Amino acid sequence: MPGTASKSKPTKPAPTAAVTSPPYKARLDRLRAAALTQTLNHILVTNPLDVGYLTGFLGGDSYLLISPALATVISDFRYQEELQEVKGLAEVFIRTGSLTAAVAEVFTKNRIDRCGIQADHVTIAEREAIAAALGKGPQNRLVNTNGLVAKMRLIKDDHEIGLIKKAIKIQEAALEAVLPTIKAGQSEIEIAARLEMEMKVRGSSQPGFQTIVAAKANGSLPHYRPSPKVKIGAGQSLLIDWGSIYEGYHGDMTRTFALGKWPAKVKEIYEIVRDAQQMAADAIAPGKTTKQIDAIARDYITDKGYGDNYGHGLGHGLGLNGHEEPRLSHMLAETTLQVGQVVTVEPGIYLPGVGGVRIEDDYVITETGAKNLCSLSKDLTWATL
Repeated sequence: MPGTASKSKPTKPAPTAAVTSPPYKARLDRLRAAALTQTLNHILVTNPLDVGYLTGFLGGDSYLLISPALATVISDFRYQEELQEVKGLAEVFIRTGSLTAAVAEVFTKNRIDRCGIQADHVTIAEREAIAAALGKGPQNRLVNTNGLVAKMRLIKDDHEIGLIKKAIKIQEAALEAVLPTIKAGQSEIEIAARLEMEMKVRGSSQPGFQTIVAAKANGSLPHYRPSPKVKIGAGQSLLIDWGSIYEGYHGDMTRTFALGKWPAKVKEIYEIVRDAQQMAADAIAPGKTTKQIDAIARDYITDKGYGDNYGHGLGHGLGLNGHEEPRLSHMLAETTLQVGQVVTVEPGIYLPGVGGVRIEDDYVITETGAKNLCSLSKDLTWATL
């Protein structure tokens, strides 16, 4: 239970901007323009998240063929009714055979003889099957493309940011509903189940990932999976990393708690992680690089003597994928941050046999810096249950 009366009251979330209308037609036109830079008039989109980004349809098991004056969703009977909503944007081709055979039929119908294909998504087997279905004629000219839609998705528009804000609002409210119910003797998996249920009843289609609830020393495992056998006890730490999905878009947060009195070492690293997280977030701005921001938190934690206990990257992009570009990391290629990108900032310190602390919020990069889309406290008193 919360230690003070004030903590039993839900924190008022920051105002959430109204979700704007999705600019799907503009996205299709941008992809057509990008394809032309590679002398391509046609693109076959196979990544289901990219299909969703371009049309709003997130059912999966469908391809999207984009031509200069036409877009066609190739799907099947299961989604026939659902796809009525995209008919003002694209034609719908309901296949009666295999997906690859349907691609060949649509290509022949539209006399397509050269088409880009998402080499960064389609498997070699899938590409070979499509090529085989097309046959040996001039239409069998698939051209590999890489990252055309991914580059578009790097920058979030107002519609996307609104959906991410909604996802975050859902998961924050869910955690606030669960925190007052946490008590000694509950298992990790029980707490995780209640949190996922509270997210669902508030509108999350599914958890963004397997919810992490790590009690006691298990907090030292960054991607720990909760157990029905491990139970939280008084005077022990509890790390919770959870995420929701709203209309395809992810939220992703982490908080670390203690049930009653904090273990001395966990309390020490909590304050270091909290300060490192804030320092890195304050430094985010367009034009800064991913490695520069990562180094701010990493250097601070190293200066405090815990550099060897912080091995993962500082954060990652957030959108239709729970983990996407850009990556705030010391291990990957350096990229420059841009206005409209949404990133997590989540430093941590992990002490085997003791426990771990990670604190994570989601930020949208603005013209002047970065805005925190999350509203839950990081105060040590608030985190004492």
